[in-house]
Amino acid sequence: MPSFPRLVAVLICCSGPLFAQPLRDLAVPRGVRIGTAVNPSRLSEELYADTLSREFNQVEPENALKFGPVHPSPAEYNFGPPDSLAAFASGHKMVMRGHTLVWHRQNPAWVTSGQHTPAELASILQEHIKAVVGHYAGKVYAWDVVNEGFNDDGSMRSTLWFDAPGIGLKGTGYIEQALRWAHAADPRALLFYNDYSAEWVNPKSDAIYKMAQDFQSRGVPLDGVGLQMHLTANAQPLAGMEANIKRITDLGLQVQITELDVRLPVEAEGKAAGPALATQAQIYQDIVALCLKYSRCTAIQTWGFTDKYSWIPGSFRGTGAALEFDAVYQPKPAYNAIQTALRSATRK
Repeated sequence: MPSFPRLVAVLICCSGPLFAQPLRDLAVPRGVRIGTAVNPSRLSEELYADTLSREFNQVEPENALKFGPVHPSPAEYNFGPPDSLAAFASGHKMVMRGHTLVWHRQNPAWVTSGQHTPAELASILQEHIKAVVGHYAGKVYAWDVVNEGFNDDGSMRSTLWFDAPGIGLKGTGYIEQALRWAHAADPRALLFYNDYSAEWVNPKSDAIYKMAQDFQSRGVPLDGVGLQMHLTANAQPLAGMEANIKRITDLGLQVQITELDVRLPVEAEGKAAGPALATQAQIYQDIVALCLKYSRCTAIQTWGFTDKYSWIPGSFRGTGAALEFDAVYQPKPAYNAIQTALRSATRK
């Protein structure tokens, strides 16, 4: 069991929707955005769209802005799905976050199978970033420029963009170059490096911190670090996570929680037991409260919001129920716990 304080009992026993104060209304006075990843094709589903617009003030496309989906052929950009999400966000007083410009997965075949030289790959990536960031200038306020560039041991991940064959730059050079290209395309956008398993102090987060220090000292346009936070009910104590958030924000950088979910063991029907849901609720509450302790922790975003569409069951067999709404859009104890943290946690 995780080392979290006991959740106030009334939250666990509460039943029924608590929509009198949606999450977004509670988040605004605390100076933090509350967001979620979205599949634009589901905006036509009434309950999905209603829950999304009621509860959140930040959205991010799950896949629609990744290289393959948005740039499927050399001369073709598929901006339709992310444009629809941008319009939805604008119409519901939300901001939109972009994910992601540079990643080792979901790249199109014309890039991965093209036998390109490093110079050619650099030109392809520069043009891609210029076109995508430029298209959404003034519509996307923040970007995950590079996603998952490090291994868990802190070494650089071998990728198309780094060394296979790479764009001709050593070490974190390709990350720096991508940030510079993104900044040139939209100087007002906030630019983030995003990764998983880097929430606590460990070799991966040490490497990210060292990179951030270096970039800060040389004026590289990095505004923050995204911590994904795909957690389990056996999450580590918060002390190591807080130390990591503190050292990043002490550099003057923002931290955003970008892909939060807490997966649980589930039965064949995809449901979790009551005690597990209580543990999950406590984790959500404590994560939100921790973010609120630091003024430069500026967004809390879950990777989806309803168990109906969570990625977890398809990726981690025997687990699920990871989000704050169940499969029929009813709030779970985790939702009530997020409310409690937004109401009562101390904001520095």
